[in-house]
Amino acid sequence: MKRRQVLHALGGSAVALGVTPWARAQAFPSRPINLMIAFPAGGPTDITMRVLAENASKILGQPVVIENRSGAGGTLPAQALQTAKPDGYTLAQIPLGVFRLPYTTKINWDPVKDISYILCVTGYAFGVVVPADSPFKEWKDFVAYAKANPGKLSYGSTGALTSPHLTMEEIAQKLGIQLNHIPYRGSAPLMQDLLGGQLMAGADSTGFAPHVEAGKLRLLNTWGAKRLARFPNTPTLMELGLGIVQASPYGIGGPKGMDPGLIKAVHDAFKQAMEMPNHVEVLAKYDQELLYMNSAQYTRFAEETFAKEKALVEKLGLAKPT
Repeated sequence: MKRRQVLHALGGSAVALGVTPWARAQAFPSRPINLMIAFPAGGPTDITMRVLAENASKILGQPVVIENRSGAGGTLPAQALQTAKPDGYTLAQIPLGVFRLPYTTKINWDPVKDISYILCVTGYAFGVVVPADSPFKEWKDFVAYAKANPGKLSYGSTGALTSPHLTMEEIAQKLGIQLNHIPYRGSAPLMQDLLGGQLMAGADSTGFAPHVEAGKLRLLNTWGAKRLARFPNTPTLMELGLGIVQASPYGIGGPKGMDPGLIKAVHDAFKQAMEMPNHVEVLAKYDQELLYMNSAQYTRFAEETFAKEKALVEKLGLAKPT
């Protein structure tokens, strides 16, 4: 889709939906678009989202500039949307942690109602890794040590209340063990400390894969519905009897109140961008696959996930005091 087709889609959808002449009058985009992501430079999310942004830039005819806003469990981009204009020039990655925020922190906005959900892009492939010289040769060794040494087994995640953190806490609850959680701002600093011997284990997406393949880390389990093709000998949490599958889907959202025609134009451009071969290839590097949802489907996913995360946070005893 060329830029004129994007403009045509924007204007045409505005006519069809009976919205104000704004959509037809605007030459969108006429300047760079800012896309905030929730994790630091150098990690899997940053690398894959930069390819996506570059593809979208070519389609839209304006730069899509990545801004890394890491910390706060991956929720800073979504929070920043609350003060942004709904003009399409400020977009954000929406990680699953956004849907947990009201249950753990006092906020004055609603993760479902106060974000325009544009499209879902992909999800992560997670697992637990340990240094290659770790005495934990298998998952059962990890569990045995944790049971014998309550609170002494340190593991890092990509942030407090992120999917890796909450999934590990759910695992610990199911197994009756206590772990020492160390939060990081993203995969890159987590891997640095794990490789440096400052942690006993790490729960992360497959940014760890190159280190496992290089013999520097050992993979104890993965969290998908089936084994990863790259690591066929590593069991899933389901196979280990834990009954957990976690992929943590994420996509792109904008500020509340975006014009429906504008949402469609952004959606169409990023859908084409995400399906380009170079983006599919870089996702595969981190064992990720396309997980497309259109704007209506992604909005419905947000509503359903918001309710599910409330139940999980309360089960783990992590809900904020009332």
